[in-house]
Amino acid sequence: MHTAETADQAMAAARESKPKYALVDLKLAESSGLDLVPDLVALDPAMKIVVLTGYASITTAVTAVKRGAANYLPKPASVDEIVSAFGEPAPEPVEEGDYSPMSVERLEWEHIQKVLAEHDGNVSATARALGMYRRTLQRKLAKHPVRD
Repeated sequence: MHTAETADQAMAAARESKPKYALVDLKLAESSGLDLVPDLVALDPAMKIVVLTGYASITTAVTAVKRGAANYLPKPASVDEIVSAFGEPAPEPVEEGDYSPMSVERLEWEHIQKVLAEHDGNVSATARALGMYRRTLQRKLAKHPVRD
């Protein structure tokens, strides 16, 4: 396994090791991971490439796939999601019968916490991102988390 911070480092590592799979971040140190995808495809057309990003959009997803990526994932992504995106079978789940989906209230709470963390705890910015009034968000945040 090799890691790289720049497109040049990634290409050097790919030329050296000839990987079967490549996980490419959309945001590289000096360029976009989208620019790296065609170079990796040119190096080995059979290489499976997945683009991972914290800035997911339909436009970048379409561009990634058009340039040769096998899949496109928003962050955070679990190991199972990444393996699945490469088209490989995911590991067997442990005790599948114990799964119970989150309630809508719990799902809302988790989403608010995620967006709040993305905005470094700024309630006003979080309220704008969620499309709700700041006061409404403050009331929701004052409540304790909903139990699973």
